[in-house]
Amino acid sequence: MEFPSKAKLLGIAAVLVVLAAAITAVFKWSGSSLGDSSQPRGTEAGEQSLVLMGTPANVPAAAGNESPGNKHNRLINEKSPYLLQHADNPVDWHIWGEEAFEKARQENKLIFLSIGYSTCHWCHVMEEESFANAEVAQLMNDAFVSIIVDREERPDIDSYYMNVAAVLSGSGGWPLNVLMTPDQKPFYATTYIPRESRYGRVGMLELIPQVQQAWLSQDPELLTAGDQAKQIVDQALNASAAGKLEVNEALLDRTFQELVAEYDAQNGGFGETPKFPTSHHLLFLLRYWQRTNNDEALEMVETTLQAMRRGGIYDQLGFGFHRYTTDAEWLIPHFEKMLYDQALLALAYSDAFQATGKQEYEQVAGEIFTYVLRDMSDPDGGFYSAEDADSEGVEGKFYTWSTEEIRHSLSGEDAELAITAFGMVEEGNFADPQTGEPNQANILYLSRTLPDLAEEFGTSEEETSRRFESVRQQLFDHRASRIHPHKDDKILTDWNGLMIAALARGGQVLGSSEYSAAAQEAADFILHRMRDEDGRLLHRYRDGEAAVQATIDDYAFLIWGLLELYETNFDIQYLESALDLADQAVTYYWDDKDGGFFFTPVDGEDVIGRQKVIHDGAIPSGNSIMILNFIRLGRLTANPDFEKKALAIGHAFASYIEREPSAYAQAMSGLDFGLGPSFEVVIIGEENGEDTQAMLAALRSVFVPRKVVLLIPPEVPPEITSLAEYTKYYSSRNNRATAYVCENFYCELPTNDIDQMLALLGKE
Repeated sequence: MEFPSKAKLLGIAAVLVVLAAAITAVFKWSGSSLGDSSQPRGTEAGEQSLVLMGTPANVPAAAGNESPGNKHNRLINEKSPYLLQHADNPVDWHIWGEEAFEKARQENKLIFLSIGYSTCHWCHVMEEESFANAEVAQLMNDAFVSIIVDREERPDIDSYYMNVAAVLSGSGGWPLNVLMTPDQKPFYATTYIPRESRYGRVGMLELIPQVQQAWLSQDPELLTAGDQAKQIVDQALNASAAGKLEVNEALLDRTFQELVAEYDAQNGGFGETPKFPTSHHLLFLLRYWQRTNNDEALEMVETTLQAMRRGGIYDQLGFGFHRYTTDAEWLIPHFEKMLYDQALLALAYSDAFQATGKQEYEQVAGEIFTYVLRDMSDPDGGFYSAEDADSEGVEGKFYTWSTEEIRHSLSGEDAELAITAFGMVEEGNFADPQTGEPNQANILYLSRTLPDLAEEFGTSEEETSRRFESVRQQLFDHRASRIHPHKDDKILTDWNGLMIAALARGGQVLGSSEYSAAAQEAADFILHRMRDEDGRLLHRYRDGEAAVQATIDDYAFLIWGLLELYETNFDIQYLESALDLADQAVTYYWDDKDGGFFFTPVDGEDVIGRQKVIHDGAIPSGNSIMILNFIRLGRLTANPDFEKKALAIGHAFASYIEREPSAYAQAMSGLDFGLGPSFEVVIIGEENGEDTQAMLAALRSVFVPRKVVLLIPPEVPPEITSLAEYTKYYSSRNNRATAYVCENFYCELPTNDIDQMLALLGKE
């Protein structure tokens, strides 16, 4: 869902003033305001702009909390790790569904909706402080029908109510708590709510009685607020952004200039704190650099990639990236690790290596894959969702070190090397979350370059590198004995699609059969275990059960992965699956009126309406990815209908894109491909032949992002010609691997010469 024009927003802002005043008057909260920017947030909230206030405090268990022992609520029967974390709460939790809504109507109770996810720090805090507390639970059970939702399992619900939060409070985060009337009209939304009121923020013990009293008295201001809030959200939901999008180089130039304006030239990255990786910005900039030879675009990418690898946002011992940092220098992370960040950053580092040939980017991409294959892989082939920021109830405890711990774990010289290399200080560089004072804990980051470190310790760079790797491995082994953060082991189709794309691309660019095999195993898992009886995708798999209707993100990201996988192993079944899923996406998700894809299918749950999303936030949108998917499918199969659909997506969101194209950076990468110049490369040869492999290796060594590649045996099989009829006219020359290079629908003469093939691609 996108928001209306600036003119409409001015009107909405006026209504918000009335809503805020009405709700505040109803609840009589002193010192609390909707949209209070001092409130802590769980993490970055999708399409909203959030403010995170440093490192969250670790709130101890509140008095009155009690374990129900073997007594569970109805959540014990769920598969979601987040819901299961609440299965022992004395709160009478319901899952999202008509049963809960009917109960609210029958008993004339307000609905308390809480949305979070299992690796969310502030979700843990609120659960322990309030939902596990007997007094709070009794108040909730008396006043509300309480519904809890895993945002990762139900992204459609999360997206809708995050937009509700944006209307009601101007921001959002997790946990997201929404109060609604029994007929689902939301009138209040906020993030974390403390158990007792403090620092001007109303607590659960005060909030619930006041809300209940307002509802029982049928306060007209509350009812009006709910009506108006729902009307605003629904108007935004149904607003059309359709128009005619002019796709030209000027649009790409504007995107670049907007990113330059957001760029942090000193530290790399974009925007202010908190600092997020925003990999799709980097992927666009690499393509813009390749198109224009603008060195500033490449410098922005390299500075950002290098700064992130050196910083505390990177796990210097076990590899992989944390979610974001609360500072501009990439030092102080929110320590959770998300699968989608690993996938998107691996793609960025792989592309940077291909573009520059610099081994440091190849190394980082490989390290990310090492982490994912070691710690995030299901034995049956899929990939888990996330790892928590907390261990033993403390954020970052698993990852931070005191200098004393280092000296206890390593020999004298090695300990000093580690302390120096990782920028550690005796008092610690990570402040105590409750007091703000140093507590001897250090976040590890690379404070020196290898040459500087070698000079400081009087050894060669080669010897210093060897010693440093030995130190890293020793500390990693020592850390393994600590209590590990919680791992969310559900398998999501969309995030797995991103990881399949990354591993397949890594298999090509880094020349690793291990990565290619892992991508294929994951793709097979999704295609065989995460579809319903009609062959349609399902969103979530856990504990032997696949469930939840897929969103357009599931289709878009998996198609992306399958296309990358096809161009890695050239197994035609993956191209066939991509085409089949594209057909399903159009059948069930396409908007026949204005174009573009709805987030949910036409036969999906009709409770909150159907949204369309194009904004590229924490991850790219399904619509943005489908632009690129359709263009690639069109070029691979020579079917112009796909390219028409890609352009139709751009037209569907024309007014949004034209207003701020950098907010749709992944869409811009797709439109960049469509604008061209672009290439179709068909190689005729035996897949395992030395000449064929040499031609593929050369093709994969150069950064030509606007291309598709087909590999066809000398005897073209019918399953290929049925998908791409034009391939029946291709044949090898001189009984050797032969390349056909076509640019903008014009094909050059075939060649056996690798250098000539590269010259035709502009890579002499």
